[in-house]
Amino acid sequence: MAAYIVRRLLLIIPTLFGILLLNFVLVQFAPGGPVEKTLAQLEGLEVTAANRIGSGQQSDVAAGSSDSGYRGAQGLDPSLVAEIEQLYGFDKPAHERFYQMLVNYLQFDFGKSFYSDKTVIELIVEKLPVSISLGLWTTLIAYLISVPLGIRKAVRDGTPFDVWSSSAIIVGYAIPNFLFAILLIVIFAGGTWLEWFPLRGLTSPNFDELTWWQQIGDYFWHITLPVLASVISSFATLTMLTKNSFLDEINKQYVLTARAKGLSENAVLYRHVFRNAMLLIIAGMPAALIGIFFTGSMLIEVIFSLDGLGLLGYEAVINRDYPVIFGTLYIFTLVGLLMKLISDVTYTLVDPRIDFSSREV
Repeated sequence: MAAYIVRRLLLIIPTLFGILLLNFVLVQFAPGGPVEKTLAQLEGLEVTAANRIGSGQQSDVAAGSSDSGYRGAQGLDPSLVAEIEQLYGFDKPAHERFYQMLVNYLQFDFGKSFYSDKTVIELIVEKLPVSISLGLWTTLIAYLISVPLGIRKAVRDGTPFDVWSSSAIIVGYAIPNFLFAILLIVIFAGGTWLEWFPLRGLTSPNFDELTWWQQIGDYFWHITLPVLASVISSFATLTMLTKNSFLDEINKQYVLTARAKGLSENAVLYRHVFRNAMLLIIAGMPAALIGIFFTGSMLIEVIFSLDGLGLLGYEAVINRDYPVIFGTLYIFTLVGLLMKLISDVTYTLVDPRIDFSSREV
């Protein structure tokens, strides 16, 4: 097992490198960027200023012509353009910038945001509680729904209950969580019918003025719709996994032996089958949790204006905030790969029959 863990850890290095390289190359070909955005803003300000002072006067900023490759730099002082390029680190060739980025990332130095006076680490730490809150409640509720439902479906396999519940699960799984979020807003957040829940934010503006029990109520009032929207697409796979795990155990010889000894169905199910069937489901919790944290919450956070990691990544992409984009990509990828490894190790701990060490990575 130790050799397997070492191989997986070593495999993380080329995986991270490949992901960063691919995204870095894509960014180089993507239109726009922080330099072009800044130059375009300066051009816009210059046009506005020129209109105000009259066509016979010119701004000092536009006194010279530019040889920069940026189309937004036309009419700007070349020294100003060079200063802006140096500010954002675009005064060096792409391969040098990528190499420097790798060196810094190995030291967990992700730099500062282009548009915020904070480092990438500070921004992640600031936004992390919102995503953790959303992810924990989503995971908890998904397990509380999926496990009992999966057990009941396994016990009543082939019955009308199993058929219609499977149909409902498939429909729920087919609906993207962001569409379900919009539906919840339309129905319950003042969109068309009811106005029972707030439309945005995790707390009310006067949250600090409330008593502790009012703060708890306010928090759950705000988190209800985002959690419901996240749960709808996350419990389907877990429900079917629970059902199949229990069906596999129910048909084994030891269950027939327990029944032959006169044990009740509940005793057989919860004293024998439950312990064995839940091993793989429990072992999959780390991977499920990390998936909900870093992949399923972005659109939900954007729709409900929750200031978490998903909204941070969305705004970074829109604003071409490259330190935040690549810093969060590096951290999320690294955490995801480590959690996947932990999940695999957990499988072997809860079920010794699983042996990853005898397999190729």
